[in-house]
Amino acid sequence: MASPLLEARQISKSFAGVRALKEVSLSVYPGEVLAVIGENGAGKSTLMKILAGVQAPDSGALLLDGTVRTIGSVQEALSLGIALIHQELNLAETLDVGANIFLGREPHRFGWVDAGRVNREASLVLERVGLRVDPGTLVGDLTIGQQQLVEIAKALSVNARVLIMDEPTSSLSDHETQVLLSLIRELRSKGVGIVYISHRLGEVRGLADRVEVLRDGENAGRLLKDEISHGAMVQLMVGRELSQYYPHQTHSAGEVVLEVKGLRTRAHPGESVDFHVRAGEVVGMAGLVGAGRSELLEALFGVVPALQGTVRVSGRLVSPGSPRGAMDARIALVPEDRKHQGLFLEMGVRENLSITSLHRDQAGGFLNRPAEKALCEEMIPAMRIKSAGVDQPVQFLSGGNQQKVVIGKWLATRPRVFLLDEPTRGVDIGAKQEIYRLMEELAAKGVAVLFVSSDLEEILGMSDRVLVLHEGRLSGELLRSELSEEAVMRLATGAHTEAATAN
Repeated sequence: MASPLLEARQISKSFAGVRALKEVSLSVYPGEVLAVIGENGAGKSTLMKILAGVQAPDSGALLLDGTVRTIGSVQEALSLGIALIHQELNLAETLDVGANIFLGREPHRFGWVDAGRVNREASLVLERVGLRVDPGTLVGDLTIGQQQLVEIAKALSVNARVLIMDEPTSSLSDHETQVLLSLIRELRSKGVGIVYISHRLGEVRGLADRVEVLRDGENAGRLLKDEISHGAMVQLMVGRELSQYYPHQTHSAGEVVLEVKGLRTRAHPGESVDFHVRAGEVVGMAGLVGAGRSELLEALFGVVPALQGTVRVSGRLVSPGSPRGAMDARIALVPEDRKHQGLFLEMGVRENLSITSLHRDQAGGFLNRPAEKALCEEMIPAMRIKSAGVDQPVQFLSGGNQQKVVIGKWLATRPRVFLLDEPTRGVDIGAKQEIYRLMEELAAKGVAVLFVSSDLEEILGMSDRVLVLHEGRLSGELLRSELSEEAVMRLATGAHTEAATAN
């Protein structure tokens, strides 16, 4: 094997006394895909930020082409050919796509930014990632998936020798993911060393040449190509075998809790949907990107008012024209984008957990500190939230623990209807199981659970019934006994509708 392009030797790092990494080592070789996996909080993102100059290690050494290097900044890392694609988007939403791709590296002509060259070169790199948008489009006008592709295009534009990808497909559609995976194989064939972090173990199995596993901030083991399997990866990540990945049990469905009739959303104003969810049911909602799933949940919660239709909770007509109205009807929503829609990042765990209960728990118009404390004492162990304390800002928590905080704040409202939009996006295998456990506990208590997921295995594993949307309309409903990937995809692509029309 050739000499390593990049090496990390005995890297350690702590934050406010909390150890993130302890003497972690890895090597990246030219023309290979090294997958780095582990549960949220295992130290993966911290290690990647150290490799890319975002953070400095407390101890240990970084070597590039066998020479010890001190990488003091992102700019220095880029000059050495090391580029990082962040898990959490790192874009300026008020700038256009081209400006984001070349931010800090703008080509100049006669002392001015060469806008023509920016557009030409941005178009070329956008084409490589399969994103067909004008470089002059504002990033804030793009979907999360499109923004993720801009982030990837930004990294590719520096012609990196080492490309670090932290959960690059977490927000991408199946088609976008396949384009990216093809691009990774192309880069590998050209000698680029790729560090690939993903919780999607199927992707890792199909793509990685080697796997390095981190657990609790330490090296837990490594797997060569012929050793990579789902079971082997899981066992190294969690230190135990997972006997049952999806813990779903069918509960006796009770009365109809959520009843929706004639609901029209702004995403697909020409289509309306009717459906219901019973007490104790876990109902999955599937469909391709753009089918209108997230928009439907947002309409139910009043984030964006519905154009038409009625919503009843336990038989009572409600008007969720605002989140406050939905909360009064005891509807809860865990949004897809936890960073922008689910959390106050600069606030602590305590404030984020109690924020939805302030109206209920106030004492004479003032914050009820004893109630807030009691809520945290209940929710933190129940949700198994790992933090340095109740006042630790949630921006410093792992993705899985952030998601648990979002879910916990809504559990505190004691909802009748629990809406979850991509509840395990960017979450590790251990945290996923805990979220599945919570969904099961809610159903067992008679809560009506409706969740959207782009992960077909998750839909099949956790649903009593599945509602499938196609271009804004409900193309079909599948009972658990009817569930299969083929059945869901047939409805999601409209094949069932087309066949019925032809007949």
